[in-house]
Amino acid sequence: MIESLLVANRGEIACRIFRTARRLGIRTIAVYSDADATARHVREADEAVRIGPPAARDSYLDMARIIAAARESHATAIHPGYGFLSENARFAQACADAGILFVGPPAAAIAAMGSKIVAKGRMRAAGVPVLPGYEGERQDLAHLEAEARGLGLPLIIKPAAGGGGKGMRIVHQEAELPEALAAARRMAESAFGDSALLLERFLPAPRHVEVQVFADAHGNIVHLGDRDCSIQRRHQKLIEEAPAPDLPDELRGRLRAAAIVVAREIGYTSAGTVEFLFDGREFYFMEMNTRLQVEHTVTEAITGLDLVEWQLRVADGERLPLTQDDIRFNGHAIEARVCAEDPQRGFLPSAGHLRDLEWPHGDSIRVDAGFATADDVPDTYDSLLGKVIAWGATRDQAAQQLAIALDHTYSVGVHTNERWLARILRSRPFLDVRHSIAFLEQRGRELEDVAAVDRQALYLAALAAHLGPRDLAPDAVDTHDPWAARDGFAPNSRATVLLNLGWQGESRTVEIEFEQQRPVGLRFDREAAVAVTGLSFAGADVTALIAGRRVRGHYVMAGEQLHLWTGSRHDVFVLDDPRTARFDTHVARGGLTTPLPGVVVAVAVEEGAKVEAGAKLMVIEAMKMEHTITAPYSGTVGVVHYKSGDRVAEGSALLELTAS
Repeated sequence: MIESLLVANRGEIACRIFRTARRLGIRTIAVYSDADATARHVREADEAVRIGPPAARDSYLDMARIIAAARESHATAIHPGYGFLSENARFAQACADAGILFVGPPAAAIAAMGSKIVAKGRMRAAGVPVLPGYEGERQDLAHLEAEARGLGLPLIIKPAAGGGGKGMRIVHQEAELPEALAAARRMAESAFGDSALLLERFLPAPRHVEVQVFADAHGNIVHLGDRDCSIQRRHQKLIEEAPAPDLPDELRGRLRAAAIVVAREIGYTSAGTVEFLFDGREFYFMEMNTRLQVEHTVTEAITGLDLVEWQLRVADGERLPLTQDDIRFNGHAIEARVCAEDPQRGFLPSAGHLRDLEWPHGDSIRVDAGFATADDVPDTYDSLLGKVIAWGATRDQAAQQLAIALDHTYSVGVHTNERWLARILRSRPFLDVRHSIAFLEQRGRELEDVAAVDRQALYLAALAAHLGPRDLAPDAVDTHDPWAARDGFAPNSRATVLLNLGWQGESRTVEIEFEQQRPVGLRFDREAAVAVTGLSFAGADVTALIAGRRVRGHYVMAGEQLHLWTGSRHDVFVLDDPRTARFDTHVARGGLTTPLPGVVVAVAVEEGAKVEAGAKLMVIEAMKMEHTITAPYSGTVGVVHYKSGDRVAEGSALLELTAS
């Protein structure tokens, strides 16, 4: 067995691999950039080696630094995780040349699938269904544009060396072609170091289905079932499940057989995933990911197998532990990716200090996390914080278990998407398997947060803010001290305390009525009071009977903010004190600020230029996604504060724009 393992990755996948390695008695080695010096994966490893500054190209994508770290730490094997160098054939070969085991397929197999152009040609020749498209060697933008017009619209543009949906562009109108091709090329060069693109006929609403395959160096190949990953946003998977639901048995058999053909065709070894698009009648080969997938967890949940252990054993020369006939499938599993992003601001990436992060737990719940309370989320890498996985005897049970688990996931300090994911899991189209990769584009508005404040949540927040335990031990407060009382004491009469709570920019006034030092009534904006009884606190949980309805919430105070979670809602209330009111006149002066930290990748205007409302001004790249900054109104561009390549902090003024 491998003696020492370096994981050339970060976050939850590094922590996941370390867990299996520790169980097998393997010494673990982490690598880290300066942005990850105190990260969870660094803390959990037996040893950690610094590999460079925050930028991925200078750390996690620097093959020489990774190999040097392996030699320095006397690692006998390297596991690449997913992303970064995991599908880089040159890296796999560099490991072999250095005498270090690469936990993954051989370099030749990675190369065979590393270019989607080459892969599609080989699969077409092997008889695997493939969508029509352009995979030619001529890669100048003018020729690609001509080929695209010949194929017809809609079509999809993909980086030939890419994966995970990064850099993809869907084009519906011919006028969009030049910019879409240029943007895809920029991302291809930035993320993969390879500018080649391919064009493919776009299916507007297919399902994304895939097959987990595994092979050893002795010619044995098996599949470990199929998965559905159709819930996607910007081509990024968000919810994955196994097995793929509602597939006819005959088609499921052909799908799995085709995946075996793909793996055998390229002489594959280790874990791999063959991805297909399914239009309701036929499936089409899309690509093969020559690595462990983010969603491998749902396959583990229904097979009872540890895919990382299989990878380590196969890399060490062992045969597959089971034959195809030995593999059994049990129940259904669904995974949700909890990401640092803000659903209320167009899913902009969120970075910062995690004031509080609580993951769910339960008999049928698994959490693979890369972050914990007090960790910092860098703005340099992708936004994945962790994954929550639920198993059930049926698909409906798994969906219900996972939605409840997401309701019990709490984050303060960065914005997260778990409540939004729970709404997807409870939606009728998802439960009825009427979803596709276009689901969020078509039905996304139905998942948005409600626009009105919830009266019960507002009352509960007021009670928690005014009466909840303070940051003191219970016996630290003298309950006989009148200065410590919070009941608005008034002799021989009811007492009233007024609280102003801000919610989404509006102030809400709540009156709490006390009698004999107990809250007995609540009033909102001078309406009739409602009764409150049975107020109790247990740790960070608050419960009360309000207007005859039992209401329970989980809350965290963070400075002036009170975060309150009630079921599938997460509300943020601001304790409104006029003495600390702050005003920002920058927007009134015509300034534009970036809503997220990142790097400027393009500046589309010059000082003095006249622009119309909606015109593109800048493009910011953050957490591996491009975000376009547009003009909010027509005007004249003044000072441009940043140039391409500059790093910007959240809230930075990008340029000045004077309204015309």
